Formats: sequence, C-alpha cells, structure tokens
Amino acid sequence: MSGVEAPLGLAFRLARRELRGGLSGFRVFIACLALGVAAIAGVGSVSSALTRGLAEGGQDILGGDVALRLIHREAAPEEFSYISDGNAVSVSAEMRAMARSAEEMGARSAGEIGARSAEEDASRGQTLVELKAVDDAYPLYGAMELSPQMPLEDALAIRDGRPGVVVEPNLLTRLDVAVGDLVRIGDEDFELRATIAHEPDRVSDGFALGPRAMIARDALPGTGLVQPGSLVEYYYRIRLPEGARASADIAAWVGALNARFPDAGWRVTDRSDSAPGVRRFVERVALFLLLVGLTALVVGGVGVANAVKSYLDGKREVIATFKCLGAPGALIFRIYLIQVMALAAVGIAIGLAFGVVAPFIVDAVAGDMIPIPAEMGVYWGPLLLAAAYGVLTALAFAIWPLARAREVPATGLFRDIIAPVRRFPRPVYVAATAGALFVLAGLAVALAEERLFALWFVAGAACVFAVLRVAAEGIMDLAAKAPRFRSPELRLALANIHRPGAPTPAVVLSLGLGLTLLVTVSLINGNLTGEITKELPERAPAFFFVDIQPDQTDAMESLVTGTPGVTAFNRVPMLRGKIAAVNGVPSDQVEVSPDAQWALRGDRGITYSATLPEGSSLVRGKWWPADYAGPPLVSFGEDLAQGFGIDVGDTITVNVLGREIMAEVANTRAIDWTSLGINFVLVFSPGLLSSAPHTVLATVEMDATPEQEEALEREVTSAFPNITSVRVREALDAVNGLLEDFALAVRAIGGVTLAAGVLVLAGAMAAGFRSRVRDAVLLKVLGATRGRILGIYIREYAALGLATALVAAVAGTAAAYVVITMIMEMPWHFLPGTLALTVLAATLVTVALGLLGTWRALSVPSAGELRAD
Repeated sequence: MSGVEAPLGLAFRLARRELRGGLSGFRVFIACLALGVAAIAGVGSVSSALTRGLAEGGQDILGGDVALRLIHREAAPEEFSYISDGNAVSVSAEMRAMARSAEEMGARSAGEIGARSAEEDASRGQTLVELKAVDDAYPLYGAMELSPQMPLEDALAIRDGRPGVVVEPNLLTRLDVAVGDLVRIGDEDFELRATIAHEPDRVSDGFALGPRAMIARDALPGTGLVQPGSLVEYYYRIRLPEGARASADIAAWVGALNARFPDAGWRVTDRSDSAPGVRRFVERVALFLLLVGLTALVVGGVGVANAVKSYLDGKREVIATFKCLGAPGALIFRIYLIQVMALAAVGIAIGLAFGVVAPFIVDAVAGDMIPIPAEMGVYWGPLLLAAAYGVLTALAFAIWPLARAREVPATGLFRDIIAPVRRFPRPVYVAATAGALFVLAGLAVALAEERLFALWFVAGAACVFAVLRVAAEGIMDLAAKAPRFRSPELRLALANIHRPGAPTPAVVLSLGLGLTLLVTVSLINGNLTGEITKELPERAPAFFFVDIQPDQTDAMESLVTGTPGVTAFNRVPMLRGKIAAVNGVPSDQVEVSPDAQWALRGDRGITYSATLPEGSSLVRGKWWPADYAGPPLVSFGEDLAQGFGIDVGDTITVNVLGREIMAEVANTRAIDWTSLGINFVLVFSPGLLSSAPHTVLATVEMDATPEQEEALEREVTSAFPNITSVRVREALDAVNGLLEDFALAVRAIGGVTLAAGVLVLAGAMAAGFRSRVRDAVLLKVLGATRGRILGIYIREYAALGLATALVAAVAGTAAAYVVITMIMEMPWHFLPGTLALTVLAATLVTVALGLLGTWRALSVPSAGELRAD
C-alpha cells in the first residue's frame, strides 16, 4: 500500500472492525455533542413552535383578518363606510384608566379611610387597568371565555341600571373585590360579573402595565374618560368575506385601503403578522439562546478534541503497526475520521431526539404560563441546522488530532508516551479545520435575523476562547516557573499542572468559557436589576399622570404642590403622531439602521416646547427663539437622527390626527433617559401643534412615605376621574419581572454550557486516568499515604479551578462592562458577590471531579499495576 492512496472501501472496513470493540473513551465525546446539539435543536424547535403558533393563530390573535388602529380619533364616516363595505367589523376602544372598588369610594365618603391600616389601604384603594370597551360583534375570531361561564354580551349588559365589567383575576386581589361587587371606572360604577379566563386577542396588545378590564363600548361615554386629545386607541378589526381571505386577497385589500386613504394615519396589521412586537421578541430571545447553545457546542468541541486525542493515544500500537506494515498516512486519517464521524452521528442523533420532544416537554411543563399559542410539532429546519452545527463541530475539533496521528512516524508514536511530539499538521488539514470553524460561525451569522448582534456574539466568543487558550498556557508557564516550595505536596501539585499531558488546557477552556458566559449574564442582569429596583426609583418621579385636560392643569398643579412631601411638579403637552416621511421619502421606503427601525413601526409620543427640555443638551444646530412663530421646526434625538441619517436642515413629516405636518430639523439633542423624567425624541416648535387637541403629561417627585404617595394618588384621581396615574415603581417592577424571566432562560442555557464544560473536565480526567494510576502507585511504593496523595491532588485541582475561575471572572466582567456602558449606556456597578460565588463554585467543581477520578486511581492495587509495567 506504500505510496498508493488507499481506497475508501478499505478504510470503511477497518474502521468498522475497530468499532466492534465498543465505545470506550468516547462516552464523553458523544455526551458533549449530544448536549450542544440538544440545546440548539431544543431552542430552535420551541421558538419555531411559538412563531408558527403566532402565524397559524393570526386571526384569533389579531381578532380579524385585518386590524386598523387609530389614536386620539375614531374613523371618519367615509373611512368606516369603506372598511365595512361587505365586511364584518368589530370596533373597540382601549386606554389606561384607574379602577376603584365601590367600597373604597363609600369608605372615602364616610371618612373611614383613616381607620384602616396602611396595608389595607394599599390593597383596597385603586389600581391602574388596561380598559377595553368592545361592541356586540366582538370577538370576530376566537372565543372569549369567562368564569363563571356566560356569554360576553350578557356579562357586559346593563342590569338594574348598572353596566357590567369583566376583569382579569388579579384585579380582584388588587382591589379586594369579588364577583358581584361594584367597581368604579372614571365616573361610572360597574357591576363585576365575571373574570376573564381567556381573551383571544390579548397577545396582540403587547406589554401591559395593569390587568385587563373589559366593558361595553356603549358604556364608555358614561365614564367621562374620553376627552379631546385623550390617549385612546381605537381598533377596527375586520373579517373579510369567505372567499377573500387568502393572503394575496388580504394584501390586495390592504393596498387598496392605503391607496384610498393615504393620509389616514392608521396602523394596519394583517393576520400574517398579527403580533409583530411579540414575534420580534421571541425571535431575538431565540437568537440569543441559540448562540448560547452554540457556545455550549463549542465548549463540547474541546471535549471532542480531548476524546479523539485520548482515543488515538490508546491506539498508538495499532497505528504504529499499520505504519510499519506500510499503511499510508491518508489511510490512517480516513480510518479514524470515519470512526469519529460515526460516533458523532450517535451523539447528534441523541441531541436531535431531544429537539424533537422539546416543544412537547415545554408545553407539558409550562404551557399554561406561555401567553403565546404554540403550535407543537416536529420542525425539521431547526433540527437540520442543529445537525449541521454538530457535524461541523465534530470536524473542526477532530481534524487536528487526527492529522497529527497521520503525520507522526511509527517510532514517534511509541515515544509519545513520555516525550510528546509537537508537529504542525499539513496545510490542507489546517485549512480544513479553519474552514469548518469559519462555516460554523458563518452559519450562525448568516441565518440570524439580527446579523450584527450575531456577529458580535461570535466574535466575542472567539476572543474569549483565544484569551482562555493563552491563559491556559500562561498558567502552565507560571506553574513551571514557580519557586521551589518547602512542601513536597505543593511542589508535586504544581508539577502536575504543567507536566506533559496535563489537563490544564482542557479545564481552562471548557470550564472557563461556560463560567465567562454565566459571569457576563449575571453581571449584566445584576446591573440592570439594580438600576431598575434601586438606582432609577431614587432618581425617578413617583408618578406619571396621563390624560390631563389643559383646563385641568392649573387646578391639579395647585392640589399637588400643596401636598406635603411633593418636591417637584413638571408638565408638558403630549400628542401622538406617526412618522410618515423623511425628506419626502415615505416611511415604508426609508432606509434606517436596525437600532432606529422602532421609530417607524407605530405612533410616537410628541410634544412642543419653546425652551430646551430638561435632561437634554444640544449636539447639532440651534434651539429656536422662545417667541418663534414661523414654519414648523423639530428637534430630533441625536441617536435617532444618526439612525435615520438626517442632519440639520432635513425635513420630517408626521401624521397627527390624520393631518400630515412637515417640519424642518432645527437641531439634535442628547437625551438623558436614566432620570425617567419627561422627554421626547421629537420636540416641535410651538404654533401649529398648540392648536391641536391634546392632553398634558405630568410628573410628580416626592420625598415621602409610600402611604403619603398613596394618599396623593387617591386625591388626584378622585378629584379628576379622567386622569390616569402610572406609579413608576410598579412599572419598573413589571419591567424587572420580564428581565428576570429572560435572565432565567439565559442562565438555563448557560447552565448547559457549564454542563458541557463539566463533561469536558470529566473527559480530561478520564483521559489522564492511566497516568494518575501510575503516579499513585509510584507514590504509594515510595511510602506516601493515601491522605498525602489526596492532599497533592486537592492542591492541584484547587489551584487549577481557582485560576480558571479568576480568568473567567476577569473576562466576564470585561464583557459585561462593555455591554452595560457602551451598548446600553448605563452606569456600571461592580458586583463582587457574584464574582466570589463564581470563583468558589468553579473551584469546588474542579476539586470534586478531580478527586472523584483520583479516588478511583488510588483504589487500583499497586501489585497488579507494577506487574503490568
């Protein structure tokens, strides 16, 4: 065979014969691939189930084939006549309002409030609700489920002069009410008829600050909440005729509608993308978790390389014999590559099996907690992608040790036990390894919706991997150059760290990457949580008051500023408008950066001001004079201006109440959002907007107890029932809850990464088992007790785990610092407790796994081992 390329069939036959010996040495190899592939396949399958559920249940989620949303105004008669021509239409109005128990209002009238404790007062006072007023046609699709069961029309009907209301169950706890009690919303008392068990289109409403309260649309005027300029969203949900519901028909109908009313200013959504905000959130979370899962697979790749190297070390005699008999290096490479990929297929198949059942497991365990209708099933796209990642990982990490076995001569293989030969593989194998890694990273970036984020993540993971590899070499070098300690146990422990075949690189790479990820996520989450729960509330106002009518402002300010504990009262006019064009280019054709696209997706809050708002500083241009009375000017947030690519002198067109207003960009501002004060991305010059119907938004800052804040809120909303109060602490708690849920999911997948690292560590320990046995036997022959031998290994593993954890802590802290300060532009807080916990946990895990393998080595009889040698 010498000098002749061996046929592939011979390589397959020899590989099959060797595999008959079993999977010894490859269990960790299979487990590493299975774990990483399972994480990727599971995340992909679950996210596909959720996004498919959003797509398949589009009609129910949206409440129609098409939905139109208008803010501040109802559809004009001509508009309504057009959309209802031949179609079924359901009209609803949605807004935020304050709900109170009738018992609370009666107690207030009777002067009984002071007799109750602060806890009772807080629980039985009032709460913010998401109010929805629906007509008799609601819902067009899906089913409204109530408890106790009854038709929605009956639950909302007027009985004995009282209109009905149905609410989400948590409102009962907040107001301490029960079915049958009276609840006041605005100026109207409603009888609580039932709780909402299922609202079909709830998901499409997005983020909610309060529980749902649903009333009949005919009862809305009695609340007195709808005033000129009030922040009311009117939804027109449309069911098209039976034969006109295909996607092409819906697109044609929407196109004709926009052509007929180009300046209507409504947001149009169809069933093909019924909840775009929810879909984007699911896709982004899935992308991040997928990339974390890929990190776990790469960590497992270290285990793949170790397992292949260990396996080939055990085959030294076989490989040397092959070479002595004239087998070419190509045949050696093919034989063991076939074996490795056959075993990789086993690990990938195990991981894919988990990916198949993952959606069903999630549905069984947490199905009731997921507000999105998931379409459970087998999704081949994520499974094929996970399989491709598994194959590429196996190739990327197996080629190098296989190429080394191909190149080392037979004599070198025999000497490799005591004097490892360091030989660089041929360029073709180096290129193959680099190519597999490049394709692995390229797939992750190319298939991601947020490619820039994926690119940064992959680049960051690669940098951390390189840093850990250099750190491993540095740790070994430091151990080799350490001074000669008097303790023989410590000297031997340090020698074990840098000796040939030491597990140091495997430990640092495997545990280090997983720990770095967990440290990064924990520090980012800790900083965000601290900012939301501690720092922001200290700087933020106590309340936002919304929907203040201009003629109520002075009276409300007098009431508020006369209350003890109030330190500041700020107010600004507020309208809602949609960006219709930039420099004359329609908004749907404007090219903006990904981080600025949110500004084009819906309506934006806008205001007008004669002076520069607090919390802003000019970046470009000049502020208009206080008495300016010329054509409309607008001030843009600097970040958004850069995303739009606009400069001073450009124009922007905003649709306000169905009227398009074009304004020249006069300046750009840097905005400090961290104060949670009043500020807007778009601030117009006074004049045209001043005459438009609008409301006033106010903030109140207090240096007071929670009880005093409660009392002020009650006074304001009782005196002005149409005004809605948003407590900043409650809003921040809601945001923090979402962050905690997201962090939990990330930690779970990060735990998979760490589990992969533990597997790699276990594999490294298993690979060095024979050398550990030999060392233990020699030490015992020389008179060392079992306790002293354990002491040596405890020192070795403790030093190794501590060094790995410190490297991971530094790398994770640096990554978290960059994310918090440069990407999120928030203040950084060092969290030593998180790092200390990471260092301690890593050290303990390393020591525990190391001692587990060492105890087995100590249990091997010395006589048998000496005879074998």
